[in-house]
Amino acid sequence: MYDIKWIRENPEEFDKGLVRRGFEPHSAKVLELDKKYRSLQTDLQDMQSRRNDLSKKIAEAKKNGEDADVLMHEVSSLKSGMADIDEEVRSVCEQIEKVLEILPNRPADDIPDGLDDSTNRVVRTWGEPRKFDFKPLEHDELGEKLGLMDFEQAAKVSGARFVYLKGDLAKLERALAQYMLDMHTEKHGYCEMEVPLMVNSSAVYGTAQLPKFAEDLYKTTDGYWLIPTAEVSLTNFFAGKILDEEKLPLRVTALTPCFRSEAGAAGKDTRGMIRQHQFYKVEMVAITTPEKSWEEHEHMTNSAEDILKGLNLPYRVMCLSAGDMGFSSRKTHDLEVWLPGQDKYREISSVSNCWDFQARRMDARCKSKNQKGTRYVHTLNGSGLAVGRTLVAVMENYQQADGSILVPEALQKYMNGKKVITTYK
Repeated sequence: MYDIKWIRENPEEFDKGLVRRGFEPHSAKVLELDKKYRSLQTDLQDMQSRRNDLSKKIAEAKKNGEDADVLMHEVSSLKSGMADIDEEVRSVCEQIEKVLEILPNRPADDIPDGLDDSTNRVVRTWGEPRKFDFKPLEHDELGEKLGLMDFEQAAKVSGARFVYLKGDLAKLERALAQYMLDMHTEKHGYCEMEVPLMVNSSAVYGTAQLPKFAEDLYKTTDGYWLIPTAEVSLTNFFAGKILDEEKLPLRVTALTPCFRSEAGAAGKDTRGMIRQHQFYKVEMVAITTPEKSWEEHEHMTNSAEDILKGLNLPYRVMCLSAGDMGFSSRKTHDLEVWLPGQDKYREISSVSNCWDFQARRMDARCKSKNQKGTRYVHTLNGSGLAVGRTLVAVMENYQQADGSILVPEALQKYMNGKKVITTYK
C-alpha cells in the first residue's frame, strides 16, 4: 500500500514506477479523490468549529434567560450535515483504498526495465555445471524408473500437479528440509516457527495476495485461505505490533506445505514436480528498519545461496526486471539452479525486499527509545528453499548412468549414512 502523502508530493515518480511495471498512470485519479477527501475534511472541521461556537452562544443565551431556539435549530442542522459528510468521507476513503490496493509496489531505481524475464540481469553465478558422459534424464523419468515417484496414481487420487514420493526419495525430501532449517537457524540467525496453514482474509490482504490474486489461492467453505507460502503466516506474526528498533532485524523461518491453484500457469510445467498445487517450502522472513533494508536483502539472498553451495548445486543470481517482480516487491533476486535434465537454469528461490508496502497494510511499526512517534518497518521474504525443486535439482545433478542417485555429502547424516539411492524394494 502507498502513502497518500508521498503520492501527493511525488506524483510523477509514482506514475513512473507504475509504468515501469506495466500499469497505467494513476496519480490523477488518486489525487482527485484525495482533493475531494481533504475538501470534505475541511468542511467537517469548519462545521465542527461552528457547532462549538454555537454551543457556547446557547450556553450564554440560557444563562441570560434569552431564547436559544434558533441557535439550537442550527446546531441540529449542523449535526445532520456532519453525519452526511462523515459518510461521504468514508466512501471517498474506500474509493482511494480500492484504487491503491490493486497497484503493485514501486520498483527500485537500480533494477532493470522490462515487462518480462527477457531483461532480467545476471548478478553472479556459482559452480560449474557437471559434464555427463551419458544423456542426463529429467527428474520425473529418474523417479519413476526407480519406483520412487508416482504421478499417475496421484492424478487418480487428486488430479494433475500432485505426486506420491516413496522410500528413500521421500526421506531425501525430508532430509533437504531439515538441512535447510538447520542452516538457517544455526548459521544465518533465523528463529524457527510453527505457523498456521489456514489464515483469514485480513492476513492474506496484509501480504497483498488479496484482492488481486484471489484466483491463485485455495479457500475453505468457512472463509479461511490455505497459505500459498509461509510468508503470509510469518509476516503477519508482526501485524499490528510496535517493535523495538534496537531489536531489529528480526528473522524467522518455517517449513510448511504450500497450496497454489496455479490458475495462470495452464500449459506450463505440466510434467514433474516443478509446478505443483501442493509442495513444501522453507520460507525466510525478516523485519527491519528502513536503514538496514538493503543490507538485510543481501543477507537473505546469501542465506539462500548457502543452501545451494552446501549441496554443491550450480546456480546463478538474477535481478528481476520491474515487470517480472512479484506484486509486493521493490526489488527481487531470483536464484536459478542448473537442471541438467532440462539443460537450463530454473528458479528455486525468490528473495524480495518489500520496503514498507506490506507493513502499511498490516500496520506493523517500530519505535526507537529516542523517538516520539513510530514508523513503518520494512519486510523481506525469500524461499530458503523450495524443497521440492531442490529435490529435483539434487536428483538431476547427482544422477548416475545406471539411474541411481548419489546422496550429497551434506545430507548423508540426515539419511542414516546412506550414500546412494537405488530402486525401491
